[in-house]
Amino acid sequence: MPSHVASKTYGTVSPDRRREMSGLEFVRGLVDGTLPLNTIARTLGYDVTEAENGRVVVSATPDDTHLNPAGTVHGGLAATLLDSCMGLAIWMTLDKGVGQTTLEFKISLVRPITPETGMIRAEGIVLNRGRRVGTAEGKITDDKGRLLAHGTTTCLIFES
Repeated sequence: MPSHVASKTYGTVSPDRRREMSGLEFVRGLVDGTLPLNTIARTLGYDVTEAENGRVVVSATPDDTHLNPAGTVHGGLAATLLDSCMGLAIWMTLDKGVGQTTLEFKISLVRPITPETGMIRAEGIVLNRGRRVGTAEGKITDDKGRLLAHGTTTCLIFES
């Protein structure tokens, strides 16, 4: 597991505490470590590394714990990274007392990811944020900037 992930804490933020924070405050707390990352981040070894202006980056270094039977990284890792970065990008646009959840997402895997790929970055960017629905797009790239996977999401926005 990358050292920047090992230094983070994991868990959940209580609903009452979440309601007291804007989405921007919440997501920035994940980045700077003042809030715990969700436990799936520990399981899969990823970190929320950047957050600004409706854009969130989630990073991971795939290893042999992420492999599918064919010996490449399971597509579920890419799906989780994209779901996380796109959903958090929308979340960071929300006011206090407002939450979001994924309604649907679609991804396309365009290059194999292997442990030899090294660190990958999933970048989510808000496309549109309305009162009840938000959409975002995401892409996963390697350290050479090559596209590995991309996707889109639609999230439901609600009073929390």
